[in-house]
Amino acid sequence: GYGYNNDYDSYGSPTQFGNGSGTGWGNVERKSLPRNTIIKFVPQQEAWIVERMGKFHRMLEPGLNILVPILDRIKYVKSLKETAIEVPSQSAITQDNVTLELDGVLYYKIMDPFKASYGVEDAEFAITQLAQTTMRAEIGQMTLDRTLAERAHLNSNIVDAINSASEDWGIQCLRYEIRDIHPPAKVVESMHQQVSAERTKRAQILESEGARQAAINVAEGRKQATILASEADKAEQINKASGEAEAILLRAQASARGIEKVAVAISKNRGTDAVSLTVAEKYVDAFGKMAKEGTTMIVPAAANDAASMVAQPKGRGNSPPELPSGSDENGGNKTSIKDEMTKGLVEAAERESSFQEPRESS
Repeated sequence: GYGYNNDYDSYGSPTQFGNGSGTGWGNVERKSLPRNTIIKFVPQQEAWIVERMGKFHRMLEPGLNILVPILDRIKYVKSLKETAIEVPSQSAITQDNVTLELDGVLYYKIMDPFKASYGVEDAEFAITQLAQTTMRAEIGQMTLDRTLAERAHLNSNIVDAINSASEDWGIQCLRYEIRDIHPPAKVVESMHQQVSAERTKRAQILESEGARQAAINVAEGRKQATILASEADKAEQINKASGEAEAILLRAQASARGIEKVAVAISKNRGTDAVSLTVAEKYVDAFGKMAKEGTTMIVPAAANDAASMVAQPKGRGNSPPELPSGSDENGGNKTSIKDEMTKGLVEAAERESSFQEPRESS
């Protein structure tokens, strides 16, 4: 037969490597070795080590193989597949004297079946013990915080240490993964308190920075508001001054045009009479306001002579020669405007002069 049933001998039985339960280190089931039945079929990704008369003879390749009865014996059967074994939980002390409970998973592969068969008695047991001791040594060089934060670095260091030691065994460690890390309960509680305090600290810092930034923003806003208000006041004053200057200029231009027109009007025929009439009206209005607003009034000596007030502007100007009374420019007998104005002003002056200043009581 070709299988693993009745043609197996008792060499390599499960009781030889374990405690009779059918499992050894890493909980890998041990299979019995096949018997020499002359014709053997080797499965893919397996290597069978054949000894002839107790000495290594050859390694059977996958497929059909023929053995010599009695002389040849299948001594070892090695799997060339990648194998995962569980590394039992163990305690390790960190650099800062914290005891940790760790377990992991180791992935390895047999690269040289001859070395794996004759270089070490039990490859799985050896590599498992090597992984535990290496992990304990690496953790002893690291603090708790580094152990928790640099797990990938720790795994890489364990793989390098295992490969350097297992090179003579024909085994290559592909990777090692720490599965669980269990710190003591008090350490976990302290870590939680530390995290809580750190978060509280960050919250207070963020809150203070927020208050500081808010105060800066408020001050900056007030500064900008003050600058804008001053600029607005400045612009307002500039606009106001510009408006006032323009208004003064316009008033001056208007006054100049008015004076120019008055001068032109005065230079015309009978313009002097109109000026005299205007002066007389202002004269009468001024005396009337003085009589209404106060109880004491200073009256000129010639208050009754309104005609003189009318004649003064005329005598000062370069007016045309006065026409005879009762005639116009065309030699007519019409009453002149001056005579009519003088008559009206005299009557008004007489009415104003009838006002007597009240005597002060002794």
